[in-house]
Amino acid sequence: MGFAKELGTLLKKNIREYGMYIALGAIMLIFTILTNGLFFSSRNISNLFNQMGYIAVLAVGMTLVIVIRHIDLSVGFMAGFLGAIAARMLREGIPVLPTILVVLTLGTVFGLVNGFWVAKVGLPAFVATLAGMLIFRGALLVFTQATGTIIVSNDAFNAIGNGYIPDIMKIGDVHFLSLLIGFSIIVLYILGEVRTRNNKLKYNFEVLSLHMFVLKLLFVSAIIFYVFWTLANYNGLSWTFVITLTITYAYHVLTTKTVLGRHIYAVGGNPEAAKLSGIDVRKITLFVFGSMGFLTAISGILYTSRLQSATPDAGTLFELDAIAAAYVGGVSAAGGVGKVMNSLIGALVMASLINGMNLLGVGISLQYIIRGGVLIAAVVFDIKTRSKVS
Repeated sequence: MGFAKELGTLLKKNIREYGMYIALGAIMLIFTILTNGLFFSSRNISNLFNQMGYIAVLAVGMTLVIVIRHIDLSVGFMAGFLGAIAARMLREGIPVLPTILVVLTLGTVFGLVNGFWVAKVGLPAFVATLAGMLIFRGALLVFTQATGTIIVSNDAFNAIGNGYIPDIMKIGDVHFLSLLIGFSIIVLYILGEVRTRNNKLKYNFEVLSLHMFVLKLLFVSAIIFYVFWTLANYNGLSWTFVITLTITYAYHVLTTKTVLGRHIYAVGGNPEAAKLSGIDVRKITLFVFGSMGFLTAISGILYTSRLQSATPDAGTLFELDAIAAAYVGGVSAAGGVGKVMNSLIGALVMASLINGMNLLGVGISLQYIIRGGVLIAAVVFDIKTRSKVS
């Protein structure tokens, strides 16, 4: 098979997964041209990854919720409310670590409550989490009505959303540790891909031809190197980016390497069949919503830390961006399909749209229209590609 023909076949067979990379590349290219290269500057790329952190964390959790055929509309104002709790505790002099632990615990409990209404009582997730959204919106307003914006003056907490990892040695203006982490990720990626290919060959599964496989490794490695080189030439990796990558990788391992992960996708693929095979659907639902609450707490911490304050409107439309990021990342509205690693790309697509439009001075009203259009386009793309596959 010729190279061009094999490439075309590969793209056609994997259009659901590769579509988001094509969209991301197109968006970045357009904004780079329209901003005369400003979009791809080291400073803006660093800001872009910081801006997408709190949405990417939500998108990871939202992916699992959609995979099991549910939705969570409460995550936006829940994140804002939990961020306000953190800000108030810090203002009262409570240390950072206990504050974070309390917020994470509360987030998990709130998520489990959502899961209880869905799994135990039988409420539709849309209704249960819509009620949650209204409750947390009201709670946030009540919590901030006396003081308005709650300023966070704790430097350690604010460093989570605005600080960068320290370097281990100085080489000119390049952040050496960031480069070292980048190279480590490239090595781990190559080793993982080679191991996966060898396992498939061992059981006579279909794999890419050797030259196409090598091209894929070189292409992805070049992108990873470029990202980390760009960040290393500014201030290095931010704590937000490190936290986001860590969470995404942890959930990737959870969903692809564990029995729990297989059960989650089994429930999403066919709940009745999963139940008949002995999987406790209710427990899986509770876990996924509890996990969503935990990640929402992290998102609230990242957002509050980045703004160094908690505001009465914090969390507005976070759920839209998280849902859109999950769908752009390839999660299926029908359930059972979706990868948390791809949610990171979906979040990057949404953050790139917002960042690029801000650089161009696009009005906020038009931004909302465009973001809504992206969500519709992502769902339409899912429906069309799913029908072709089936």
